[in-house]
Amino acid sequence: MTTNTISNLISHQINKEAHGPVSLRLSDKEITHTPAAQRLIDQLCKLYTQKLGKGFGSFEEDQEAFPMQGLVRQLMEGADFLASSQQMMQHLLLRLEQEPLASGGHVLIARVKSDGADFILFTILSEIMGTMLDENLNVADSIYLDTANLKVAGKIDLHAWQNGAERYISFLRGRGDVAAYFKSFLGCNDIVVALKETQKLVHGLSQFAEEQHLQPAERDQLFERAHEYLDELGNASCPVTLEQVAEQVWPDAPMQLQNVLGHQDLELTNGFVPDRRAIKPLRTFKTKAPHWKLEFDRSSLRSGAVHYNPENDTLVLSNIPEEMRKELLAETN
Repeated sequence: MTTNTISNLISHQINKEAHGPVSLRLSDKEITHTPAAQRLIDQLCKLYTQKLGKGFGSFEEDQEAFPMQGLVRQLMEGADFLASSQQMMQHLLLRLEQEPLASGGHVLIARVKSDGADFILFTILSEIMGTMLDENLNVADSIYLDTANLKVAGKIDLHAWQNGAERYISFLRGRGDVAAYFKSFLGCNDIVVALKETQKLVHGLSQFAEEQHLQPAERDQLFERAHEYLDELGNASCPVTLEQVAEQVWPDAPMQLQNVLGHQDLELTNGFVPDRRAIKPLRTFKTKAPHWKLEFDRSSLRSGAVHYNPENDTLVLSNIPEEMRKELLAETN
């Protein structure tokens, strides 16, 4: 079970309606580490991890326009968390003033250590009206944080940043890129390389097949459906949506596949157009040794055209083309 240790936690408030002015209400103290605070952070960390469609990236180089990198560096060098969070909020204010559709909410900033990771989690939560029974068993209103509809959030992995990782910032993309201002607030450069993302998607599908202990025929069907769907998207230059991939490729239980593709270790993002070169391993085996290269369809192993003998590590190719047969005969005689 994941253990989240809260190093620092604070909440500030944004006052804003869509197309309206924005103002801040800054807290002057950190939140006390109570069981309720721990439950909230545990819930937010879990929800964030489960969310699909994250963007991933690194800090923008222009620290004047994107000051988050400098603020985080100062924090890691011992700067006061409260003061640093207030400076972050001033920058968020500037970004919000440029986004008319954004709305306000409670901004939670938490530094958390979890299973060897050290990260800063940013979330914006709105309030929602609920219902409760009071001490006299009468129905009463109850206002609470709407964690179930977490839409604006991001995370900076401090260990990954210090260790020179290529990507160490993540954020929820949301629909229609409404959360673009939040990406700018984080100072995140999320340039997507379609080839790398497609390779990670193929790896995620292979990992899923392994975790599900699929039989060879089931795995081939999974890979074939994935290849067909991703090839269509690539041919039409349509971007990938991980939820739709799961529904198309594993329709009987799409959440099982979503959980694998959405795992934080995979760092798979939404919105890239599949690179058709990178999906070939879903349909073909391709390998080489010092003296030969080999490529064949996975279905060949099931049809008998290619036979692998694990006892002596040999491959037998059947029904070779006549032209190749003649060339081999000429070479060996």
